[in-house]
Order: sequence, then structure tokens, then C-alpha cells
Amino acid sequence: MLSKITFGFVFLATVLLSTVPVYSQSANLIEAGKKEGKAVVYGSLESDSAETVFNVFKKKTGIEVDYWRASATKVMDRALSEYRAGKPLFDIILTNDNPMQIMFKEGIFAKYDSPSAKDFTKESIDPNLGPRYRNVVIGVLYNKSVVSPTEAPKSLEDLVKPQYRGKLVMPDPTQHTTTTQWVASLEKLMGKEKAEKYIRDLAAQKPVLVESLLPAAERVATGETPIAITYVKYAYIYGQRGAPLDYVRLGKMMGDGHYLTLGSKAPHPNAGKALIDFFLGQESMSLIAKLGEFVNRKGVYPPLPDADKIQFVEMYDLDSKQFAEKKKEYQQIFLR
Repeated sequence: MLSKITFGFVFLATVLLSTVPVYSQSANLIEAGKKEGKAVVYGSLESDSAETVFNVFKKKTGIEVDYWRASATKVMDRALSEYRAGKPLFDIILTNDNPMQIMFKEGIFAKYDSPSAKDFTKESIDPNLGPRYRNVVIGVLYNKSVVSPTEAPKSLEDLVKPQYRGKLVMPDPTQHTTTTQWVASLEKLMGKEKAEKYIRDLAAQKPVLVESLLPAAERVATGETPIAITYVKYAYIYGQRGAPLDYVRLGKMMGDGHYLTLGSKAPHPNAGKALIDFFLGQESMSLIAKLGEFVNRKGVYPPLPDADKIQFVEMYDLDSKQFAEKKKEYQQIFLR
């Protein structure tokens, strides 16, 4: 009789637990969010990825999401402008580390310890911004129909060899902020003296300079330029479209971290918290990883060969003065 009663309690507990959302949100928080009606997000995450997650969130909770997407700089400018005017319209900012740190210093964010954060690595959690939900990893891609795997570069240092002169495309470090950051951070991989020489040798290769990381990926995907410095995820994304791309297994690769953080004057704070909980959860992170993103939730990887072996190195944070100085320096090196 006792065993039957015990089984009954276990079964009941299992049923009750199965009705709790797997993304650690409380029913009260979701209900409060539904009464607020929506969560407003300003961010730079690609619209396809963001909408994939937001649509599932809406279906599960009934809470709408208004998403305004722009570059990280424009997101920061709009958010700060509204905040300084005392009329912020956003609940969450969803963008990369450098502008997030700048906005944090302005007092724009509230501290929210999401229960979903426990499944992120300790090193990926910022004490003020919360979990760094993804890394945008910059590496070297090549077109296998133009450059065979045996002829492809095996390291960053290989890119300055004579056989690759004129065969490389990269974003313009005198204009593209993320690439300015990447070039300025090369010393984290090579040491200061070696990096300074490498930057000049890289410029001497006369790489094709484009506006940003996406057009660099487009050129290598078509084979117009066979090797590119761009996001590693494009090897998967364009590979899905039939482009014969692979990436160089560099081991250590630099990039930037992305966060989503609640505003300190969020008009819809409960809806914002509910969205953060879901966004950082297993289902959401798995959806984003399947699109080729490198997320930091434990055990979740993009469908890219050897993705789990990449050692991520976060780039330096630069302030506006440092960006201006570096861009001026790189004009003398890359545009001479």
C-alpha cells in the first residue's frame, strides 16, 4: 500500500513539474507580462534569428515582442537619447559588448538575475550585464572551389605569405568598427611587437577592403575573392545555400560577446524579464545555435564541424577616443 502511495506522489509530482515551463519562468511573471502587453527590444541580432525566438516566445506566453533592429552604434545612440530625455521606450537592449559597457556606465540598465543564467559558463557571465548569450567569432573562410584545402592558409600568419597576395577580402579597419577592434586586439594572440609587424604585412598584401563582414562573406561565397576575414558562422550559413566554404581551424579566434539586458526604466519590466528568461533558456539557445550562432549555454553548439574546439578570445573594449586613434593609425597603414 505504501509503495502505491509513494508511486502516486511521484507520479503527481512528475505531472506538476511537467506543466512548469522548461525555461524557468514563473507563471506569475508571465501573467504580469501579459497584462503589460508586450516587450520592446532594441537590438542588432539578425532579424531572422530574433524573430525565430520571439515568435516561439509569443506562442508560449501570449506576450508580444516589438523588435527594432539596427547596427550596434545606432541602437546605442537611440537608447541613450531616449534615456537622457527621460522617456525610454525600450525594455531590453540586445547587442554587443562594447556599446553595452558604455550604456551601463550611463545607468541605463537594471540588474536582473535570470534563473536561466545558471546554465551558462561562469566566464560568460558579466556581473552587470548578465550572460553573454553568444559570441560572434571572426576567423578565416575560403572557397574550396578556388582554393583547395591543401592550399588553404593554416594560420593567420599564413595570410601574409606571397601566394595569398590579392586573394584576401576583409572589412575596412579604417571604417568598420568591429574590424578596427579585431585588428587592435591581434596583440592578444601574437603579442604587441609581432602584432604591429603583422598588421603592416597584412596591409602590404593589398586585401580587398569592403564595408563590413557580410560583404566579405558574400565575396568569398561567390569565389570573387577566395579568402576572407569574416564571421566563422558564414561558413555554415552560406554552406546551407550551396557555397563551397570552409573555415581555417585557427584554434584561438577573436570576436565579440553579445548580451541582452533589462532597462532600468523599462516600461514593461515583467514582460522584459519573462523574455530574458526564455531567451536564455535551452529552447531559444538551441534555435539560435541551429542558425549557426556560437551560444554560451553549456553543451549547445552550432552545426559547424569542430565548433566545440574553437577557443574564443574576447576582443579589447575601446572607447570613442581609442576608436578614433586606431582608425587614424590604420588609414596610414591600409590606405597608403
